[in-house]
Amino acid sequence: MPFLDWIAFIWFLACWIGYTYFARFKQKSTSTIANQLEANRVEWLERMISREMRMADISSIGILQRNVTFFASTTIFIIAGLLTVLGSTDKAIPLLEALPWIEIDSRAAWELKILILVVSFAYAFFKFTWSMRQYNFAIVLFGAAPSESDSSKDKSIYIKQTNWLLSRASNSFNYGLRAYTFALATLGWFFNPIVFMVSASIVVAVLYRREFYSATLAALYNASHHSNEKQLSDNG
Repeated sequence: MPFLDWIAFIWFLACWIGYTYFARFKQKSTSTIANQLEANRVEWLERMISREMRMADISSIGILQRNVTFFASTTIFIIAGLLTVLGSTDKAIPLLEALPWIEIDSRAAWELKILILVVSFAYAFFKFTWSMRQYNFAIVLFGAAPSESDSSKDKSIYIKQTNWLLSRASNSFNYGLRAYTFALATLGWFFNPIVFMVSASIVVAVLYRREFYSATLAALYNASHHSNEKQLSDNG
């Protein structure tokens, strides 16, 4: 591949891996959607324990699980399609070269780009399936929830551990969705390396705003703490 393509690829990895570690570090000191959801789930679990009928709570976990299952199934079809395109390289390259703005330097460069997409979606698949299994475990914990008459220590331990498991399931799902967004940025590479780098940068900016400064985060915060420290905005 040309040198600029390698620079673009390194920039892509830096954006994806760098943002992942940056988000993990920043959420330790700043309110994010991930850690705010943990606070909201604590309130959910506290209210669930006080209820005698908990079928609605278990059904809610089932809905979250089905959402993850949908993405896991869709990812399999995407990977199958990409492998089909990879096996039809001789037909695909002449077809795409006829399109404006598409740059294909060599067969090896084309195959590498497709393989990067395959790896990205394979990573997403493993994250989705692990999230799905963790939601399965959470359903078991919901069924074993303590009653209102149990000791406060038992209820505290249950809420802490169940919330921890739900956080892991939610984070795995989030990592899978993040792989989708960066895979979409990879499509810019088929135009040229500059578009690829710009696309990866835009993805980082969008993810940062949504996770740290979105109206959704403000809504979760206000609903949990009943305060007006963060006002909802019309955007986000």
